[in-house]
Amino acid sequence: MIKLLPTLTLIAAIGSGVVGGVFFAFSNFIMAALARLPVPQGIAAMNSINITVITPTFMTALFGTGLLCLVLIAAVIMGWSQSGSYWLLAGAVIYLIGNPIVTMVFNVPLNDALAAVDPASANGAAVWANHLNQWVMWNHVRTITAIVSMACFMFALL
Repeated sequence: MIKLLPTLTLIAAIGSGVVGGVFFAFSNFIMAALARLPVPQGIAAMNSINITVITPTFMTALFGTGLLCLVLIAAVIMGWSQSGSYWLLAGAVIYLIGNPIVTMVFNVPLNDALAAVDPASANGAAVWANHLNQWVMWNHVRTITAIVSMACFMFALL
């Protein structure tokens, strides 16, 4: 298992970098573009994104990297004296908390609430405003933690 650590670490760095890049785009311009649309159109666009994002490729990047982080944590615990173990552990824990967990605990429920409203209603406008505020804030967390995790994995490989 220890011999696979560099390869697994590289894959985790790539996975967290890909995920961080996707979330970076949302934090920096996608959500701002959706916010400029009339409320019903913004809600419709976001709901469409939330459906189309569920692909094997993105789910593998997001949750597969999380699963790989669990493997890396176990490997670090079994071989604590390995060079870069602290960076590896930090990257894995930061990614797990900041990406799969934040996604499931915060972003997905916000997406579900958005999908449940009538986009043309006053309630729809209120849910959209909350979504733009809260979802984007949690997306910033996901972006930062994915990028920090990638950096930790890279330091672990040095």
